Amino acid sequence: MKRIFLKGFPIAAICVVATLYACNPKSEKSAETSVEADSSKYTTTIDGKSVKLYTLKNEKGATVTITNYGGRVVSLLVPDKDDKLTDVVLGYDSIGSYRKKGEPFFGALIGRYGNRIGKGKFTLDGKAYQLQLNDGVNTLHGGTDGFFSKVCEAKQIDGQKLELSYVSNDGEAGYPGKLDVKVTYTLTDDNALQIDYSATTDKTTIVNLTNHAYFNLNGEGNKTILDHELTIAADSITPVDSTLIPTGKLQAVAGTSFDFNKTKAIGKEIDAQEEQLKFGKGYDHNFALKIHDGKTAVATVKSSSTGIIMEVFTTEPGLQFYSGNFLTGTDKDGKGGKSYPHRSAFCLETQHFPDAPNHANFASTVLKPGETYKTSTTYKFSK
Repeated sequence: MKRIFLKGFPIAAICVVATLYACNPKSEKSAETSVEADSSKYTTTIDGKSVKLYTLKNEKGATVTITNYGGRVVSLLVPDKDDKLTDVVLGYDSIGSYRKKGEPFFGALIGRYGNRIGKGKFTLDGKAYQLQLNDGVNTLHGGTDGFFSKVCEAKQIDGQKLELSYVSNDGEAGYPGKLDVKVTYTLTDDNALQIDYSATTDKTTIVNLTNHAYFNLNGEGNKTILDHELTIAADSITPVDSTLIPTGKLQAVAGTSFDFNKTKAIGKEIDAQEEQLKFGKGYDHNFALKIHDGKTAVATVKSSSTGIIMEVFTTEPGLQFYSGNFLTGTDKDGKGGKSYPHRSAFCLETQHFPDAPNHANFASTVLKPGETYKTSTTYKFSK
């Protein structure tokens, strides 16, 4: 697949079976009432730039808070089946925790390149580039100097829209070209969080932006997402090697644990004895979407506990489904002193394919001067 450019703009493109579920933590709704984040704990100065917490709210009461440090979605409160506002994203109570080493990108804007690049290397216009290595021998989510750790310029357009801007200089984290990035978060009247990305460059480069929100529709701090019912409209995945780098092939999901074309619980086959599941310690794979027109849901997730349903819409050709396999729960610095244990959240990151610069058969992530990168993703909530 190739990314197509027109007039300088790219078309970016239930329950778990009893024998398994008995081994998993019981899903219960939290007795606590979800509350908005305390903005005073996010007000500071980093690298000489002002950091604040911004709040978006619609007439139905749905609320999202976002910090311009790393463009992070800090909280996302949506009504459950009883109209109780429930925070469905993992995060921290203060900005300091987002800056600690090894923090798992909670809610972050990811760039310049979402997901992994094998050995941090790629070649562009005959020139080889070496990126920062921060995932063993590979580069993950832009490298150690990725957008998740940058302070963006913020402009709150109105009560439901926030615009963040960031300029990534030529050579930052090893990437070529000065990249001007703009990301707009909109909380719509129908309880959807829409994220629109755009970027331009002064030198040929690669770009693949996404958001790394960790969701638990039972409410953040609940101990499992294995009971969530999931559908993904994809007939294949991009299989990976033992370091989670794509092999360059497509692998059909039919007859495997990766087939979510028919709704099933996330935990139903997560521990099946399949090589790909062993490599990812569960699901941590890119699904090649059947359609990505921004109007058709590419994934749907439901919690039978809260009744909350999340639909994902995107213009991106890929969707990384990650089942929180590397969360450990060893720290209790989540919101309200909660711990976030193994598989207590999932991510659905919209994207071009991982390691695409090194696979000619994957949709191109190359951006040239005079072109504008544009992509959009929406997470819509209902009950």
